[in-house]
Amino acid sequence: MITPLGLEDQLLGIVAAKEKPELEEKKNELIVEGAKNKKQLKEIEDKILEVLSSSEGNILEDETAIKILSSSKVLSEEISAKQEIATATEQEIDETRNGYQPVATHSSVLFFCISDLANIEPMYQYSLTWFINLYLQSINNSKRSSVLEERIEYLNDHFTQSIYSNVCRSLFEKDKLLFSFVLTVGILKSRNKIDDQVWRFFLTGGVALENPYPNPCPEWLLDKSWSEIVRASDLPNIKNLKDDMADPGWKTFYDSSTPQTEKMPDPWDLLSGLDRMVVLRCLRPDKVVPAVQ
Repeated sequence: MITPLGLEDQLLGIVAAKEKPELEEKKNELIVEGAKNKKQLKEIEDKILEVLSSSEGNILEDETAIKILSSSKVLSEEISAKQEIATATEQEIDETRNGYQPVATHSSVLFFCISDLANIEPMYQYSLTWFINLYLQSINNSKRSSVLEERIEYLNDHFTQSIYSNVCRSLFEKDKLLFSFVLTVGILKSRNKIDDQVWRFFLTGGVALENPYPNPCPEWLLDKSWSEIVRASDLPNIKNLKDDMADPGWKTFYDSSTPQTEKMPDPWDLLSGLDRMVVLRCLRPDKVVPAVQ
């Protein structure tokens, strides 16, 4: 089973090897050297134990044992010093390697976004091999920069565009807009720019509980919409929306043929992004798709 963290680690290794092949090669050498050093230290420990257990009488009078122990101590110190240098070097390499972590994280998000498409249509299946091939192509074909932050931006933008165009070619026309939305939300969520509570409300309309508040505008506002407005009023940026629904501006908004572009009454005209979409979903769910477009 593919996990986000497991995939991130794999993608980080790939991009680091492509971008800094000399560092990745050095890291692999250090891993081998580290294993060799640990093996040698174990052999020295075993040798010391063997000398101690086989020595008879006072070990301080056993010249052979003392020579073996002395040489073992020197060798052990040399290996330990090498290991310290190797560990420090490996940490430096990892710091450079981890500079590309944003690319691995972003790309992992894209993979799981396209994996979700199978929930829409079972035939929408995309293999990890296909994904990694596109990833490699994108690393090779994206714009270069010696500034790491710029290079990361170029890599992420190029791969996002590559994934989008390649996946869209295999989608039914009716599903392309939904994929664009899923991709956008996935990226924004990974950057903590979308509140999970708001996202869940947008998808479900909240948990339907008994509404203790009377509908202030029953002549135009549906009870279902009013109940959703009440629930939405608990969201961070939409608090107390229910208290302002008697404002005549809301009826104008509701009656509009294009509410998705209509100005909301003050101060709610400051809402943007998914918060605004939530309000639109409550009042005019028929205009959510045009709003996404």
